[in-house]
Amino acid sequence: MSQIRDELYQLHASVCKGFADPKRLILINALRDGERSVSDLCKTTGISQSNASQHLSILKSKGLVTNRRDGQRVFYSVTSPKINEALDLLREVMADQIQLSVGATPRASSAT
Repeated sequence: MSQIRDELYQLHASVCKGFADPKRLILINALRDGERSVSDLCKTTGISQSNASQHLSILKSKGLVTNRRDGQRVFYSVTSPKINEALDLLREVMADQIQLSVGATPRASSAT
C-alpha cells in the first residue's frame, strides 16, 4: 500500500510540474475550447514556435496534452476537460486568497 501511495504522490508531483510555468498555463488555456495547431497557438499566445514546442513537449510528457499530426501540421488538445476544471479551481482559490489579503470576505463557492 505504501508503494502505491508513494507512486501516486510521485505522479501528482510530476503533473504539477507540468503546470509550473506561466507559458504552459497560457498554452493549456488556449486549448480550452479544443484542438489547435502549433502555429495557431503561437499566433494566439504570442509564444514563439520553438518555445511553444518545448513547452508542449513537456505538457505531453506529463500527460496533460496529446497531439496528432496532419501532414506537416501538429495539433494539440488537452487530455481531459478536468485539467481546465482543476486550473479553474486553483484560480478560484487564488482569487479568494487575494480577497483575504486585501480584507474582503471570500466569495461563495458555486460548488455545493
